[in-house]
Amino acid sequence: MSQNLNRAPSHLPVAFASCSIGLPRHTLHQKVEAIREAGFDGIELSFPDLQAYASRHFGRDIAADDYGSLCEAAKAVGRMVAGHGLKILVLQPFANFEGWPRGSAQRREAFARAEAWIDIMEAAGTDMLQVGSSDSPDMSRDVDQLAADLACLADMLAARGFRLAYENWCWATRAPRWRDVWDIVQKADRPNLGLCLDTFQTAGSEWADPTTKSGRIEAAGGITTVEEELCEAYAASLEGLATTVPADKIFFLQISDAYRPDPPLGEEADPESGLRPRGRWSHDQRPLPYDGGYLPAPIKQFVRAVLATGFKGWCSIEVFDGRFEEKYGDDLRKFARRGMQAYQRLLSEATAEGE
Repeated sequence: MSQNLNRAPSHLPVAFASCSIGLPRHTLHQKVEAIREAGFDGIELSFPDLQAYASRHFGRDIAADDYGSLCEAAKAVGRMVAGHGLKILVLQPFANFEGWPRGSAQRREAFARAEAWIDIMEAAGTDMLQVGSSDSPDMSRDVDQLAADLACLADMLAARGFRLAYENWCWATRAPRWRDVWDIVQKADRPNLGLCLDTFQTAGSEWADPTTKSGRIEAAGGITTVEEELCEAYAASLEGLATTVPADKIFFLQISDAYRPDPPLGEEADPESGLRPRGRWSHDQRPLPYDGGYLPAPIKQFVRAVLATGFKGWCSIEVFDGRFEEKYGDDLRKFARRGMQAYQRLLSEATAEGE
């Protein structure tokens, strides 16, 4: 990268996504305690965790659209998290919002859901909403419409003093890469609209491929030549990120690695979930860095590129490790400590001179 990384900070504020630790039997309070004891500064509040907390809080099943109960539960969550000295960095994941046809029932539902989530944000005491790039094949691929929808949502959030962090999901229908979401964010042109960048999402869309035996994107030709071309293209993409994205438009950085599927995933969409291969891969094959994944080099390169922008904001561990119970059992504290160690090692290696 062209910038001097020796000026990069040795510590950035770091969160742990509540959906990334433990199993369904673990409570949000147990997760928060483990995250606090490991030295994290905050959490990403996952909507399913909020819903589970609300069901325990009220002693009955709380539906995903029971927004009154969810707001009451969010107030309790906010108090509990603050009582542990942590910040709720963001409410996530808000999905399949932008791109529905004008006048459609899906569009009306998306905007109504957005209003309700904004109420939940206010109740929980967080000022940021994470939105993943849409993965429905029925949604528009027109950049102007996607940008217009996000601008509307950003305006809704701005009325409460809130922000919108837009993330590329590597299986999305229109915006699977960082450049795609950056183009949309620029076109939407709202001061409270920025990026959520993710090591897995970028390495998983531009370097890795869960459907190949090698685990990387392949093309015609010899393996060595193709790998060299792939690495050159990836490096060029990251140089573009480092030199074109302002640091203040990166609202936070998520960190995870990936397992190499063995055997490789099939190229067809899952018949039940409809998820394409990268979506299935993301669901439960994303461990902590240095914990069994195969992308430490590409994700370290990505973190270096983000830091080269001058970024000094929040990082967050967001992993989905289907081997969690096998590796950690019920030991949330051990896993949280391992997450902090992985974050510190990754940041250290990404800022090391001569890397």
